[in-house]
Parts: sequence; C-alpha cells; structure tokens
Amino acid sequence: MTKMYWNVYLVILAYFVLGTAGIWFINRNKEKEVARRSWIKHLTYFIITSFLFFSIASKIMLFRYLALVIIMAGFLELAKLFLESGYCHKLFFVTSLLILAVLSAGFFFFSRMEQGMILYSFLILCIFDGFSQVTGQLIGRHKLFPKISPNKTVEGFIGGATVAVLSAFVFRQLIPAEPHKAILVAAVVVLFAFAGDTAKSAYKRRYNVKDFSRLIPGHGGFLDRFDSLIAGGAGVALLGWLTTL
Repeated sequence: MTKMYWNVYLVILAYFVLGTAGIWFINRNKEKEVARRSWIKHLTYFIITSFLFFSIASKIMLFRYLALVIIMAGFLELAKLFLESGYCHKLFFVTSLLILAVLSAGFFFFSRMEQGMILYSFLILCIFDGFSQVTGQLIGRHKLFPKISPNKTVEGFIGGATVAVLSAFVFRQLIPAEPHKAILVAAVVVLFAFAGDTAKSAYKRRYNVKDFSRLIPGHGGFLDRFDSLIAGGAGVALLGWLTTL
C-alpha cells in the first residue's frame, strides 16, 4: 500500500475520533444497555470500514470478490424476508428484486473501476453514513420519512451530506479530477446512498421487520450495512458511464 493511502487512512482515523466524540456525547445520558449497543455498532462500523479500506487500497481484487459476496448476500436476504412472510406482497417483491438487480449490476461495474475512484467514493460514502447518524442524533428534530424510516431526520441528512461533500476537497488527490468533478462524484454518492438506504427501509417496513438478519453485530444483515454502498457504487458507475470520469 502506498504512502499516500496510509496518509489517507490517518485522516480517516481523525474522522472516526471526531465521530467517536459525538457518539460519547450522545450516549452520556442514555441507559447503559442502549449505550452499549450504540458502542458495539460504532466499533463494528470501524472494523468493517477499515477492512474494506485496506481491501481496496492494498488488494483491489479482494474488494471485487467482496463485492460479489455482498451482492449475493443481498439477494438472499431479500428473498429470505419474502419467504418468511409466506410469499406476501408478490408484486412488491418482484419490483424490489429488479431494483436490486439493476443496482447490483451498477455496483459490480463500480468494483471494476479505477482504484482511486473506488476508494474516493467509498470514503465519501462512509463519511456521509457516519456523520448523518451522528448529526441526526445530536440535533435531529424534523423527520424525513416517519412512516418508512423514523430515525432519519432533515438535520441528519444535511449534516452528513455537508461533511461528505466538503470532504471532496480532503480526498481529491485520490482521483485525477478537477474540484467541481470531485464534488459532483461526492454529491452522486450521497444522493444514491440515501436513496438506497431509504429503499431498504421501505422494504423492511413492508415486511414488518427491524433487520434483514443478525449476521453483523449492531447492524443486522448485509443489506442493512451495505445497502448504501451498493446504491452509491451504482451511482458512481452510472456517472462514469455518462461522463469521462
């Protein structure tokens, strides 16, 4: 792994320290069990993010294999809820399956893109995901989709999106693009990731479950954790196809 990538990882550690401070502030007055689950989720998120970071930065082929695992696990989890429901909402399931297929195809092509672009997009996604949750819990007041995803707030989305897009200037050296193009990629990642996460929540609400599974401590299943990565990656692949990125 190059020295530049190590320096980037140090910057990411600084982001995590900042996020950890936010989590501590959020949990300071919460019940012990609630705080414990929050810390487990935060630690697991750090481990997963670090593992994916190094899989991209050092062994890009490893990330491409992981992308296939994520895609296959996503289809299995989608079908699992449908089967457990007794084959309810057939049309909704088929529509969701087609949407996941399109996004997964885009995510697969994303995993074949240039290493720097993959890493850049992944970092923007992680920052948006992490800071939207922190800012949402700290200052969130106005619900975005109370019936679909009651934890999402306008303030959380704005906070996460702002930090993520501004981070385009921090990590721009990863991609050979002018500043406005780097911001465009960041904006596409944010919008597609948010849409993917919302679609995941809508699917779970239709089948009346909290998580797709319990495979990942504090997060649930693969789609609970990687839905935004699949959609965000698909968005970058689409942008790459439409432009010269």
